[in-house]
Amino acid sequence: MGNTSSMLTQYDIEEVQEHCNNMFSQHEIVSLYERFCALDRNGKGFISADEFLSVPEFAVNPLSKRLLTMLDGLNFKDFVSFLSAFSSRANLQQKIEFIFKVYDSDGNGKVTLRDILEVLQDLTGSFISEEQRQQVVGQVLEEAGYSKGCALTIEDFMKILGKSGLKMEVEVPVD
Repeated sequence: MGNTSSMLTQYDIEEVQEHCNNMFSQHEIVSLYERFCALDRNGKGFISADEFLSVPEFAVNPLSKRLLTMLDGLNFKDFVSFLSAFSSRANLQQKIEFIFKVYDSDGNGKVTLRDILEVLQDLTGSFISEEQRQQVVGQVLEEAGYSKGCALTIEDFMKILGKSGLKMEVEVPVD
């Protein structure tokens, strides 16, 4: 699987399925491999940030800079694992864990007010002011029983998003 010009063997496919907790069928994994190979223009078996930015939908995503820190240098197994959060088979906990990683840009296992405000800035741009963002985030944290000064763990994050009745229906088409 290191050389993207090779074909996937049955063993490779099963190994990738196991690595991503069977979020994708064998057919879907083959389709994802074809996409991976198309993105891996230099054929080294890893996708660089520049190669990800060649996907127009990714390049215009307001969170693309944050996502690139998670994506740069992914091999095929990690690429499929990354995409598994977008699978219709992923449960709410798996999706929230992915969102947490997007917010936790320094990877320290905690999301601070600053982290949340930075994501909100990326998402809203100049449509709302910094003061409005701080108000919104402060109110959400307060309603959830947290203060602006706290750092949220993954458990806190799940508690807040789980209580919100959040239903995530974003999927990655594989065909």
